[in-house]
Amino acid sequence: MDNMSSWFKRKEKGIQTSTEQKKDTPRGLWYKSPTGKIVESEELAKNFYVSPEDGYHVRIGSKEYFEILFDDNKFTELDAKLTSKDPLKFEDTKKYVDRLKAAQKKTGLKDAVRTGVGNSLGKSIVICCMDFNFIGGSMGSVVGEKIARGIDHAIKKKMPFLMISKSGGARMMEAALSLMQLAKTSAKLAQLAEAGLPYISLCTDPTTGGTTASYAMLGDINISEPGALIGFAGPRIVKDFTGKDLPEGFQTAEFVKEQGFLDFIVHRGELKKKINLYIDLIQNNPIRS
Repeated sequence: MDNMSSWFKRKEKGIQTSTEQKKDTPRGLWYKSPTGKIVESEELAKNFYVSPEDGYHVRIGSKEYFEILFDDNKFTELDAKLTSKDPLKFEDTKKYVDRLKAAQKKTGLKDAVRTGVGNSLGKSIVICCMDFNFIGGSMGSVVGEKIARGIDHAIKKKMPFLMISKSGGARMMEAALSLMQLAKTSAKLAQLAEAGLPYISLCTDPTTGGTTASYAMLGDINISEPGALIGFAGPRIVKDFTGKDLPEGFQTAEFVKEQGFLDFIVHRGELKKKINLYIDLIQNNPIRS
């Protein structure tokens, strides 16, 4: 009994193992999709973070999208150190500045979007990609500014521009300053169009709120991954407001495409090829095999 007492103690509410002696199962080795399919994390990464059995597209961020889209994952990041301020001194359950610090520490990101410049299938491209893990991918002043600067760079260097949206909408902690980003980014995209440069908008899960109401739906082509939630307000809010049952699959990428708001839906494994095919067609380049 003396030997056994070294690894557990019997207390009134049962056996309790000391914290320092617990043997946790290693995390991150397996992934379970919403349909119950289980896949090894290593296999999932090799399959573009798509569950091979059911085709479920796992939410990923800028790091993974850049790996998928840039040749050999080589790119230059623009405005990497740009961070949000707190001009409104906003505070709800906690101060906005504290939320920013917590999000930066948790994610290793400075804000909810990153901009990369590099080659994709040998062609130069500017890619702005949102990260949902940073305060729900909310669109604040820095998000709008980085997108605007990314578009400026595309115009200056005469490159196509790809926007990967993944957002819960405008960042309420910045109030009207956040809403101004809708007009700001839309105006910049008009300049991109005037320069005759392609703009591809990729909507991923979820694309909602002010993001949908601005740059996410302004692409020369609007595309999406399978099953992505795309809309302005979420399905629950729409149902509560209308008091009616929603159509099956409401606000999924497939539903949105049927309504004419998307040009096509693409599997993540075909994403790089399809984007470059469109760029080749619009710029009248030879078709690649």
